[in-house]
Amino acid sequence: MNIAMLAERLGARILSGSDEALSREARGGYCGDLLSWVMGKAREGDVWVTIMSNPNVAAVAHLTGVSCVLLAEGVSPDEGLLGRLQSEDTALLSSDKSAFELCGIIHGLISE
Repeated sequence: MNIAMLAERLGARILSGSDEALSREARGGYCGDLLSWVMGKAREGDVWVTIMSNPNVAAVAHLTGVSCVLLAEGVSPDEGLLGRLQSEDTALLSSDKSAFELCGIIHGLISE
């Protein structure tokens, strides 16, 4: 399932991402807010669910190769994060749902 389809199924807002970024495949998921932990555990193609919204998130997203960053619980991105993800062409999504709820839905969708 690609990121655009995932966003639609989640009812998530697309905050950034070109057509190319939104066509990337979501192959798994990772939920975490401790950036050093995410760097060691998230895998390429994962949807990263987090409440962290500072520019360092973009660096971790780039290092891990996640397919997108999904801000949970209505978190708004820091301007620095939005700008960095746009320049690196990584999709940024946002949802009012809890991280727990998002992870459950994503797991079900990707496992279909």
